[in-house]
Amino acid sequence: MNIVFAGTPDFAVPSLRALLDAGRNVSAVYTQPDRPAGRGRKLTASPVKTVAQHAGIPVFQPENFKTIDSIEQLKALAPDLIVVVAYGLLLPQAVLDIPPLGCINVHGSLLPRWRGAAPIHRAVMAGDQETGVTIMNMVKKLDAGDMLLKTSTVIRPDDTSGSLHDRLADMGAKALVQVVEQLERGTAIATPQDESQVTYAHKLDKQEAMLDWRMSAVELDRKIRGLNAWPVAQTLFKGEVLRIWRCALTHQASQAAPGTLSCQEHALDVATGCGVLRLLDVQLPGGKRISGQDFLNAHTVHGVVLGS
Repeated sequence: MNIVFAGTPDFAVPSLRALLDAGRNVSAVYTQPDRPAGRGRKLTASPVKTVAQHAGIPVFQPENFKTIDSIEQLKALAPDLIVVVAYGLLLPQAVLDIPPLGCINVHGSLLPRWRGAAPIHRAVMAGDQETGVTIMNMVKKLDAGDMLLKTSTVIRPDDTSGSLHDRLADMGAKALVQVVEQLERGTAIATPQDESQVTYAHKLDKQEAMLDWRMSAVELDRKIRGLNAWPVAQTLFKGEVLRIWRCALTHQASQAAPGTLSCQEHALDVATGCGVLRLLDVQLPGGKRISGQDFLNAHTVHGVVLGS
């Protein structure tokens, strides 16, 4: 089977490696063009490109598939199957029609819940009890294709989007290898999605990072975990941006105004709209990520109201 792989970020790397480890013939890799990164804004290859180059696989990086040349180039590779994992570019119908076995996608949710760009973050922020990975046939409509395999995992109380991302990436890689075997044998079963159960995971915006302390401690805990590792939850501390990396729920009640800091039990606590949240890891501009206790040792906080 001649496979063309299309992917860009870290989430796609385990899937590419799993195909190679399984002895699959990945004849080419498509990934997004190199982008500026880091303080020096140096052009940087995607994680998928780096893996492909080490494996000696030809790499193609079109800006899009709006030209005839880009589509003809892909046709010339004569793929039997195209595997797409967080590629970041929309594939037109002309591309979807190229491989005889179609295009399949590794998606980080239990479809039809959380179609779209940020399924992992949205699942954590919404307080979902479980999530998973769906391997699906690709169609022109976003994440709407028939499902070939679903595998699930519990969202733990301490899971962040970062920890869940890594777990789902590995789960997706294993599921992908299984589906490719089924397609080769002709035993894959495609199940339509229930359109009445569709929800959308809209792309994260940096403006979502600012916390509203009028929310409950439970909601804020979910949001902080959902925004870790990007863009990271934030608030204002004495006019400066304070990033909040980790927190913990407490059993305390508070009569103080939402956002009011206190230092009971040598811990950095903040009153919310309902309950008290403990800040475990925080970071000021230009500083390192430090524990709440270290922050207490360096700053006077009692009575300070965050967000103002």
